[in-house]
Amino acid sequence: MHELSLVQSLLDIIEEYRDGGKFRKVNVIRLSFGRLGGIEPASLRFAFDVASRSTAAEGAVLEFDILPVVLSCLTCGQDSAVESFTAECPLCGGEVLVTGGKEELRFLEMDVD
Repeated sequence: MHELSLVQSLLDIIEEYRDGGKFRKVNVIRLSFGRLGGIEPASLRFAFDVASRSTAAEGAVLEFDILPVVLSCLTCGQDSAVESFTAECPLCGGEVLVTGGKEELRFLEMDVD
């Protein structure tokens, strides 16, 4: 489960910011990643709940901005946001390149006290 290593990196970032004495508790953490990024939201939440115990982030809510899969058609030139990867353009049936939805985990912001 690579989600645990992702969570540990998040907690390291949080502790780095907290060491400056700028806050004592994290309330909300907002993250983004692509739908095809290989991250399972439920697993990430579970790993976070376990790993954040006894830290400033314990009990914090995780909010996800999950970026859509975007296909760029090589035939008609159109970009299409789809729920999952398909090998054909949903508009014309042409060949496609995946141009969105593969983004890695990004730490966007956090709400703290």
